Amino acid sequence: MSDFAVGLISNIGMITFVALSAYLLLVSGSISFGQQAYFGLGAYAAGIATTLWDWPLALGLAFGALTGALGGGLVGALTRRLHGLYFAIATLAFAEMTRLALDLWRYQRPIGGELVGPDGPNGFAGIRRAFTDGWEPLSFMILIWVLLAGTMLVLILFERSRSGAALRGAGEDPVLARALGTDVARLRVNTAAAAGAIAGLGGGLYAHLNTYIEPRLFDVMLGVHALAYGIIGGLGTAFGPLIGVLIDIGILESSRLFQGWRMVVFGGLVALLLIWRPRGLLDEATVRRLRRLFTTPARHA
Repeated sequence: MSDFAVGLISNIGMITFVALSAYLLLVSGSISFGQQAYFGLGAYAAGIATTLWDWPLALGLAFGALTGALGGGLVGALTRRLHGLYFAIATLAFAEMTRLALDLWRYQRPIGGELVGPDGPNGFAGIRRAFTDGWEPLSFMILIWVLLAGTMLVLILFERSRSGAALRGAGEDPVLARALGTDVARLRVNTAAAAGAIAGLGGGLYAHLNTYIEPRLFDVMLGVHALAYGIIGGLGTAFGPLIGVLIDIGILESSRLFQGWRMVVFGGLVALLLIWRPRGLLDEATVRRLRRLFTTPARHA
């Protein structure tokens, strides 16, 4: 497999984490423009853990996910009474605040004769733990997709559980959900924490694959794209965000046919789908039809 293909497939996998993060909040009835903040927090936390504190890669990635979860839970708790546009603006404000804070933050230690660690706008270089441990780009790509598959499996099983049904119910009609006994506020805080953990894990993988991160990588456009991936792919299943990422990065960004026109085509696609299929390609009705199609027992003559 070529280096280009490995890099492309790895990038699709890592961005899908932040897309799943935004998707989980969309299912709960909340629109977030700030999931890139937890992606960035996870990247910095995991990089610091393995590079400056000499933690193993697995613990570093777990620390990145935990940091994302804490950030998501904190914002979820502070905004639990906000809905709609107010919640969306609050998440965007937190993301920009986080980006600017990382732009000002310096935390470095001498390693191998040079200073290593977050250096404000100069970024954070030297996150080499994965490769010093013997991970090749191809094997790291496989790790990304194994973790992504595990995350998607957990989400799919969750969606089929009673808690998953309660989450969708709260997203569709929070008043009715409260009447049926669902603690909607707590559910949304827990969902925000889980979404932050997913984005944080993806950020940790991103930092260790690229070995360099900087605050501007986690700007508002990443959050907008993450939100759009769920809208394109569909909100009926966790496969929806992956389809959205595949369409944008796998087809539009990587194809010479759309070179220079990617954002125009992507924006037009989002606009058309909002009119034609507001819940995306794999919306709830489509997913139910597909499940009936594949679970209906064959008739015998």
